[in-house]
Amino acid sequence: MSFLRWKYHKKRAGDVKPEALIPVIRNYRRTYIIPSIMNKTAKFLRLALPVLCGAILLSSFLGETRHRRFPYHEAGLTERQAAAHLISRFTYGATPGQIDEVVKMGLEKWFRAQLDASLPDDSLQTMLAQYDALKLSNAQIAAAFPRNGQIVRMAVRDGYVDKDSVKTDQKAYRDILKKYRDEKGFKPEQELFRQLYCQKILRAAYSQNQLREVMTDFWFNHFNVSITKNDCAEFIPVYERDVIRPGSLGRFGDLLKTTAHSPAMLYYLDNFTSSGPVDTTKPMQKARKAQGLNENYARELMELHTLGVDGGYTQQDVTQAARVLTGWTVYPMRRAPESSPSGMTEEFIRRQGSVHEGDFLFAANRHDKGEKVVLGKHFGPNGGYEEGVQLLEMLAHHPSTARFISRKIAIRFVNDDPPASLVDRMAKTFRDKDGDIREVMMTMVTSPEFWSASAIREKTKSPFELAIGAVRSLRARINQPFQLYNWVTRMGEKMYFYQAPTGFPDKGQFWINTGSLLNRMNFGLALATGRIPGISFDLAVLNNNHEPESAQAALMTYCKLIMPERDLDQTIRRLTPMLGDPSLQQKVNAAATQNDEMSVTESAPVPTPMTSATTAQVVGIIIGSPEYQRR
Repeated sequence: MSFLRWKYHKKRAGDVKPEALIPVIRNYRRTYIIPSIMNKTAKFLRLALPVLCGAILLSSFLGETRHRRFPYHEAGLTERQAAAHLISRFTYGATPGQIDEVVKMGLEKWFRAQLDASLPDDSLQTMLAQYDALKLSNAQIAAAFPRNGQIVRMAVRDGYVDKDSVKTDQKAYRDILKKYRDEKGFKPEQELFRQLYCQKILRAAYSQNQLREVMTDFWFNHFNVSITKNDCAEFIPVYERDVIRPGSLGRFGDLLKTTAHSPAMLYYLDNFTSSGPVDTTKPMQKARKAQGLNENYARELMELHTLGVDGGYTQQDVTQAARVLTGWTVYPMRRAPESSPSGMTEEFIRRQGSVHEGDFLFAANRHDKGEKVVLGKHFGPNGGYEEGVQLLEMLAHHPSTARFISRKIAIRFVNDDPPASLVDRMAKTFRDKDGDIREVMMTMVTSPEFWSASAIREKTKSPFELAIGAVRSLRARINQPFQLYNWVTRMGEKMYFYQAPTGFPDKGQFWINTGSLLNRMNFGLALATGRIPGISFDLAVLNNNHEPESAQAALMTYCKLIMPERDLDQTIRRLTPMLGDPSLQQKVNAAATQNDEMSVTESAPVPTPMTSATTAQVVGIIIGSPEYQRR
């Protein structure tokens, strides 16, 4: 009986007992409700199943890319050891308690946060606020920090100095120039550079976004420019600030393009003078003195910036690429009234077929409009600015570039001779992900080679890494960063001054020799004993205000604090004979003359009376030790 028929009979029969309803309701549910629900469910699944499957696959993909597991357990590492390895590679050194923080946060989550580089740096920005010159544009810097030669020319022009008697009286000459500089409000370039050095030290020591600072250093070294070349020196602060640091974790092709447009690079590798042949049918060009073709940038673009020395290009390709890049120069900046650009309006630039972007100028009248062929690709004839953009794009996406850049990243973060299997995997990601640097690094850190025994502590710290790592490990306060710059220079790494376009080598054999070991030990002793002005810290606080009972106890305690999660037995045995030695400096000097990594004859430890000076000496010995030079 259907439910409706039952209702009809119920009306006629009057009241029905409750137990009589049970079989009726069951029958109605089985006949009408359940089939209806099943039909609607089937229809919903037919429509929604493709969407649900797609969502599941997308979720799986995102989980794979954003939360890939680090295979450190397979390498026999504990979570804390793995955290220590991550910190040693992707920061300038562990701060006290940082390993605990990384473990608590989760290793993968911590690394992803470093790749995103969006952690707050409010206290660092407060420290950097004092460096006003680093907020200026290139044009403002050029106007405020004229070079000495420009000062002389302007002083002669303004009648402060007689051009026929320049430098006849050195002291009087210098006094006049100083008076002229002060009256005009000009600042010496050394002040600009001092601010540049200091901000780099503070950023490396205190930024929460450590990986961004490490990668800024990496890419500056890769796209090296040097203060030693006067033409480009004043543009280096903006080059690092607006080109290298913002692009350090982006796409390689974007970084390549912005470096190619930078005045610092255009001056450093001389492309600002490079021009095609003069068109003698045009009077203005005929009158202009042609600079001619300059191949410096094109050569380093292929050899050092993209393809690598074995990347498959020829000298003919270099010459052709240089022709493609003719006319890539610097927009004139106001250096002195008589050097202001005349008639250089945006309308004039546009009518010429030129391009003006910030400080970059593509001068169409200096471009070689003939046909060129680079690596088999044809450019022109009668091309312009876009030829150069296409060339950069082609090089950025070349397979040789993918391998060359991937290997260089692996050398920086894995070891001096990374396995080919790892480089191949990273290069594939580079190609598949359009040169996304973060994806390449994620591939590296999720690979077993990154966690292998051949990678753990197999990199040597540069002087800069040593100095910054030491102050971070002591949680030091840096009030005079220029003092650290002086020590880094003394240890062999004069920041921003490396002359060759290769940048500083990133291999241990370049940094470690007997002389450098002596300097590193001297730095450790000077830092720990408070002989570097403007650097302060509290060794007792590092040890929870517990004073070790002896120098030997201090050695063990501070080794664990400064070099966490390492096997320190051998290091402690090697350093113990140096404790409390009144002739420590002489022994350091003697040891440094031998190529034995500061090794000393092992002997039974002798109890040493404990003082705060002894603790400082112990810490200095640790910082100067061979084990501390490894990361």
